[in-house]
Amino acid sequence: MAYVRTVKTASGARAVQIVHGSRKGSRSIEHIGSAHTDDEYAALKAVAARRLAAGQGELDLGIADVVPASAEPLPIQSSRMGHLWDGLEYLYRELGFDDATGGDPVFRDLVLARIIEPTSKLDSIRVLEEVGVPAMSYPTMNRRLPIYATDTWRQNLAAACAKHAGLGPTTLVLYDVTTLYFETDKADGFREPGFSKERRLEPQITVGMLTDATGFPLLIEAFEGNKSEKLTIVPTVLKFMAAHDLSDVTVVADAGMISAENMKAIEREDLSFILGERMPSIPYQIAKWSPTIPIRRQRTG
Repeated sequence: MAYVRTVKTASGARAVQIVHGSRKGSRSIEHIGSAHTDDEYAALKAVAARRLAAGQGELDLGIADVVPASAEPLPIQSSRMGHLWDGLEYLYRELGFDDATGGDPVFRDLVLARIIEPTSKLDSIRVLEEVGVPAMSYPTMNRRLPIYATDTWRQNLAAACAKHAGLGPTTLVLYDVTTLYFETDKADGFREPGFSKERRLEPQITVGMLTDATGFPLLIEAFEGNKSEKLTIVPTVLKFMAAHDLSDVTVVADAGMISAENMKAIEREDLSFILGERMPSIPYQIAKWSPTIPIRRQRTG
């Protein structure tokens, strides 16, 4: 925080300065001028005040005579983004994630930090410190990550999402996939080069997501980066059915998400389906009937 200060010079004059920040002992000082008389001193103080205010009005609290002009303000030891953090914490609890994770503070802080600023896990510690929340250590984070990667952990989160969305027997569920690339040139069997939505050449993974009609996420699955998106739909649907004890779902898909292997898998699992498929030729009945339909032409211009 910038403030005005007065210091004595070697010649006995009073120097008026603006101190810009004093974080961790580093300060930038702007010298306004040196005064040898009271009138010069008052004029320099006024100039410094105007420059510090930058054209903005100041609220007169009537304490100018109480605090000595030479006194420096109290240093700020810490700050907290209270409204932002408290609001995110409230929504986190309302969605049921606190109960689903057993109140795990490390997972909660990682989730909320990456909502505030999408960044790496390591850099999330810096975000938490800027928010004013006590951050976990990096070793603590690494110890917890294997727990967050378990199927049980993800199933608990999916159950909380389904409860919040009010999942029922007539719920419309939407599915789509995307790809996430990694800034490395080494594949490892899971991160593999494949068809990239962003036209990247780096190793990637394929991520499939089920949402309700409003776009609220219900289930997220990850697949090898070189796995065709057509081959992800049936495993995701089956895992969704198992998680919520569903006896049947109706798969509705267009030709872009359907392959011969998909159709066999859907029939093998005895699922209901409505599939759009490309027709190599027009059926005889339609071809015979279509020439009899009058075509209306509209002139444009």
